[in-house]
Amino acid sequence: MSRVAALEQGGRLAQSALVLGIVLAALTEAIAGTVLSLGRADIIGDTYATPDEFAWLDVGYTTAKLIGFVAAPLLLERIDARRLVAAATLAMGIACAAAVPTTRLELLVALRVVQGLAGGALLVAGQVLLFAAYARSSQPLLQALFALGSVVAPATIAPALQGWLLDHKTWSWIFFSVVPVAMLASGLLIAGSRPVQTATAGRRLDRLGLLLIVVTLFCASYVLSQGSRWDWFGQPRIVWLTAIGAVAAFLFVAQQIAAGPRALLDLACFRSDDFTFAFVVSFVAGAALFGSAYVIPSFAVSLLAFPPTDAGLLLLPSGALFAGSLFVAALVMQVWRVPPIATVPFGILMVMAAMWMLSGSTSESGAADMTPALLLRGFGLGFLFLSITLVAFADLGDRVRAYGIGLFDLGRQIGGLIGVAGLQTLIDHQVAGNLVVIGSHVSTSLVAVNDRLGAITALLAARGMETAAASRAAVGLLNRAVATQATVIAFDTAFVSVALLFVVAAPLLIMVKITLTVAAKLRASRVPKSRLKEIVYAD
Repeated sequence: MSRVAALEQGGRLAQSALVLGIVLAALTEAIAGTVLSLGRADIIGDTYATPDEFAWLDVGYTTAKLIGFVAAPLLLERIDARRLVAAATLAMGIACAAAVPTTRLELLVALRVVQGLAGGALLVAGQVLLFAAYARSSQPLLQALFALGSVVAPATIAPALQGWLLDHKTWSWIFFSVVPVAMLASGLLIAGSRPVQTATAGRRLDRLGLLLIVVTLFCASYVLSQGSRWDWFGQPRIVWLTAIGAVAAFLFVAQQIAAGPRALLDLACFRSDDFTFAFVVSFVAGAALFGSAYVIPSFAVSLLAFPPTDAGLLLLPSGALFAGSLFVAALVMQVWRVPPIATVPFGILMVMAAMWMLSGSTSESGAADMTPALLLRGFGLGFLFLSITLVAFADLGDRVRAYGIGLFDLGRQIGGLIGVAGLQTLIDHQVAGNLVVIGSHVSTSLVAVNDRLGAITALLAARGMETAAASRAAVGLLNRAVATQATVIAFDTAFVSVALLFVVAAPLLIMVKITLTVAAKLRASRVPKSRLKEIVYAD
């Protein structure tokens, strides 16, 4: 092998190491970020925490992650993207390693905050690094690979891994599993090829703007994650936090407008109509992804009595098709030059159809009954998310792309919080309402009810139970059946609601797209043709 060929091969290996390191870094966030979804009961038991105390693990992580999305672009103006991804990944690994031996709730909350900050920073910096290091023509495939760690893993792979660890080990092993992945990712990032430098002359830190956005994000995280538990505005703390968050958000917007070029966030990315449209879509996509990822395992665990392993494995086949559709979409866009926006309707229709199919689930459903719908959901999500990513960032300049990625991720995460909060509230209210409706039709004055109670009583008596005790037990079993049916209907309504989300959102998104297109034409008509080529959104 000649020296030139050896150098080329070494360069390709270094580039591959860089991409693999970024994907593995995103995977660390996926595992750490979803640890509470299945491990909640185990962690509460070992830390002796009340549900309200335990909630700070979730609120702390979510708030810190949102802050990480905002802070990462500022850091990238001072630190090269590769160094920032490597440092954030190392911080994630160290924080997870420190969480393994402890059951002190206060320490776990602090470590969750570190994990959230590191996770938000590495996701933004990792995606910026891919855009900075590789040509635009390669982005469909690269963004599909990045989505494996940032979107597919938290929705499918991480729950399966965590379910197995909970059944066979303990919840601390979930944190421990992050450590070798973080070490490997950091090593690959350090060994990977050096991309174009992304650091620029950093602007002066807007401390007031940072304080206001931190207050806003904390209030939003707490209210959206805990509002359903406290019946929303029936609890003074929710009212006060909502008011404080709204005031802080208003002051932040006003302060950013007044600060001009010294503002915390560079909003030049919104001069791109494609990014503006994708930013609006990110809220809907986040609500659909995180909402469905919440309601499906909840249904399996609470009603179908799946153990954690089975609940995690339920979404794994969906993840395989999710990944497959990402690469199919990437192939279509990269080889056949199909516009990214063209695959969005297919993704939306597939997700809608999948959630509609799941709405027919019953308490007797099993994994085989739900698998076709889950596979269709995974296939649709792949077409949806890759397209939105490329639409949002492909035409942004290097100077503002980091801010665009941070804002897009922020919108998707907040949309997910809204989706989960809405589904939690819907299920709670539906269960209560369904119990009243079904209970009103289950009366001992009805012959069918008495026959059912008599049959259950006779069955229990035949198995050795005393008649009086058997009669009381029969009533308890009937009440349990009514409660189960009420909960099944509530979850089916939640599945339908995710499908109807797109029915409501699609016309609104079309209106947004038309409005942006018309506004762009009006702007173009006011600009002399000689100046059209001088207009660059990002720079």
